[in-house]
Amino acid sequence: MLYKPAYLAAVLIASSTLSFSAKPADKATASEGCSELRKLARTELVLSKTELVAAGPVAVSFGGASPMSVSVPEHCIVRGTLRPRTGVGGQSFGIGFELRLPTDWNGRFLFQGGGGLDGVVQPAIGLGSTNESALSRGFAVVSMDAGHHGQDASFASDQQARLDYAYVALGEMTEVAKAITEHYYGRAPRYSYFVGCSNGGRQGMMAAERYPYLFDGIVAGDPGFRLSRAALGEVWDDVQFSRIAPKDEAGKPILSRAFSDGDLQLISQRLLAECDGKDGLADGMINNIQACRFDPAVLACTDGKSEKCLSKPQVATLKAIFGGAHDSKGHLLYSSWPYDAGISAPGWRQWKMGTSATAQANGLNSTLGHDSLARYFSTPPLGAFDEMAFDFDKAEGLVADVGAINDATSPFLTSFKNRGAKLLVYHGLGDPVFSANDTISWFGRLTEVMGPTQDFARLFLVPGMNHCGGGPATDHFDALSAVQTWVEEGHAPDRLIASQLRTPAVAPDAAVVLTRPLCAFPKYAQYTGGDPSAAGSFECREPAALESGAARR
Repeated sequence: MLYKPAYLAAVLIASSTLSFSAKPADKATASEGCSELRKLARTELVLSKTELVAAGPVAVSFGGASPMSVSVPEHCIVRGTLRPRTGVGGQSFGIGFELRLPTDWNGRFLFQGGGGLDGVVQPAIGLGSTNESALSRGFAVVSMDAGHHGQDASFASDQQARLDYAYVALGEMTEVAKAITEHYYGRAPRYSYFVGCSNGGRQGMMAAERYPYLFDGIVAGDPGFRLSRAALGEVWDDVQFSRIAPKDEAGKPILSRAFSDGDLQLISQRLLAECDGKDGLADGMINNIQACRFDPAVLACTDGKSEKCLSKPQVATLKAIFGGAHDSKGHLLYSSWPYDAGISAPGWRQWKMGTSATAQANGLNSTLGHDSLARYFSTPPLGAFDEMAFDFDKAEGLVADVGAINDATSPFLTSFKNRGAKLLVYHGLGDPVFSANDTISWFGRLTEVMGPTQDFARLFLVPGMNHCGGGPATDHFDALSAVQTWVEEGHAPDRLIASQLRTPAVAPDAAVVLTRPLCAFPKYAQYTGGDPSAAGSFECREPAALESGAARR
């Protein structure tokens, strides 16, 4: 019989006889206290490492970016496995985790969300859309693998593993990590936060929905909150691209060549020409998306394909993809997508089409997406299947069972709101895997069910940003500080000041190119005059208040 995590957490706290002050008198005291955490080990909690780590660099990556070095302070690192077990097929399961406890603790706890299908424990430092980690700010930080090992969907044959990935591991790991934190410092965290992007964003929304008392503040970035439906969208995109892609000698489509880099640049340039200036300034970013009405038909060639136009099949494919996956009756299965200049960025291609010069596609839609739909989202699992023969008329029923446990779609957040918790959601308009339109639709439902949301939930859209970062965007901003100030001081964020950095954007010493305000939806950043590279030259304006007349250039 499996234990109850809340019970185990209570046992850990009750057995606390070795705790010490959050600021040990010397390194020896901290080292001794860290080593003593080994005594918390139980059958349900295997601890493989409890060691004091000196201040220094840690190699990490965020949002699919290249690895970068981040400086962290002295801290106690705890690694282990929660609820180890043997599951279906003799597979080994358990919630692998890492907890880092800074010697100079600020009294706060942070859960670092995962990504993709999880299956790996990332360094628990709390790195988000800024290069300053939560650990370096004094937060105790935990990360986990969501209950399985390996970044594919092989775990999905096991019922409990499905539940763990969907939401159970999130709740259990939070309870136990908080208990270890309380044991170590001799007092419970004063505030608890969650920060995650992609599947981590979904986990954040899931926390607000299923665990409304666990976190005081949640940052959910580019959330895959309807993962099961997004998986259908990935297959839909593959089918559309495959129909127009050049074929190899065996007649198989070379997906990456459906659109060349030049084609995507052409689309971006025409889109900017039509919509960029509607926010008062032609600067390569489309802030006023509500005023953007783009039809790719304007790019159609009249006599044949050239560098200055698209073929008619390409135009039809763009419309099919941005219109969203649907069945034979036209019923939308996932979501439409906003047209955004991020379509020409590497991150968009990486997900949608990949770069493979052969029929062996390497786009993430075709690899990660195909695997997750076949083995995790489908009940029963599909195994191998032919995308070109996929029956979209049966798609909703295929993913319904897993969608019911996995998708964080409920807008009923009364407990979360009433206890004073805060939810900050952000989404890149150029995200190629989870549609910002879907998040906007969810936010609309939240407003319908909960009434005005300004006092507990806010949405920020990031023009040009691909999935969790990248693209022609101001993709560096401090969402953690914003939600922390909101929770602890009561100051709700009307805007987030975001920066665009020189390439490579992840370099710690990268110089700021320009700054922009990210406005709380539905407001957008309108240029009002002055330095076009400064956030202070913009105001957050309601869409209906857009001034008529030509854009300033």
